[in-house]
Amino acid sequence: MIHQKPKTSRQYRVEEPGTLLPFLLTAVGDKSRNTVKGLLTRGQVQVEGKTVTRHDHPLAPGQTVTIQPGTGKKGKLPFPVLWEDEHILVVDKPAGLLSMASDKEKVRTAYRQVTDYVRAGDPRARVFIVHRLDRDTSGVLLFAKDEATKRAFQDNWEKIIRRRGYLALVEGAPPRQADTIRTLLRENAAHRVYSVPSGGKEAITHYRTVKQGKRYSLLEVDLSTGRKNQIRVHLSELGCPVAGDRTYGAATDPLGRLCLHAHELTFLHPLTGQETTFRADLPRGFQKLV
Repeated sequence: MIHQKPKTSRQYRVEEPGTLLPFLLTAVGDKSRNTVKGLLTRGQVQVEGKTVTRHDHPLAPGQTVTIQPGTGKKGKLPFPVLWEDEHILVVDKPAGLLSMASDKEKVRTAYRQVTDYVRAGDPRARVFIVHRLDRDTSGVLLFAKDEATKRAFQDNWEKIIRRRGYLALVEGAPPRQADTIRTLLRENAAHRVYSVPSGGKEAITHYRTVKQGKRYSLLEVDLSTGRKNQIRVHLSELGCPVAGDRTYGAATDPLGRLCLHAHELTFLHPLTGQETTFRADLPRGFQKLV
């Protein structure tokens, strides 16, 4: 049994007049206003021993602001948590959600939502990006809960990853029931990726047909490399683009989304050495179309 040290309150002395929210943003050392407002909403902040929930509460020099420890209860996520322990957190990311911030979107990301989730119990908690999924791809997404775990994954990614399995609902059917596609990929100025005879980066994709219908086929896809848009490009060039993928030639959009799902991730845990597999269920609609 592991015995954790009880969390203690933290006290901060006010040096200059002001209001509570800016003071807390500086004291906690976190730029997320949502995180700090959460402390107020949950009644974790006291000024001179009295609980305060208003973010504009005035402060005077000499006063003491106390942040009480959280209850340890997590917040809620709008998508499933597949696994969580002291080192990692694995979620089933929905399609349409960025893994992390971009130039155009800073707030609505899986990273921000997972961060808010863990900080509901401990405002000092952190999560780290280990890998990414494209915004329109759903499925297994892995986060580290400490910097050492993040570095262990990223420094040894090729050695410890055993399988990155995807399910793709494609238009038509591939020419063979199962095969390996090996090409060189290059990205042009318009950020479109395509295969070239030379001068690109090697990309290797394995697929097998799971089920075939009249208009669509369900493929299980494994990656030996992780190039940008690799699966989408290879399947499009094979003549069976991923359904809903207008960028790479799909003619239909039956589910209102890119029909690509990261359904399995298998790796050797970098700290324990144990092989672990996480799976995300097939999204609704994939099965019905085949």
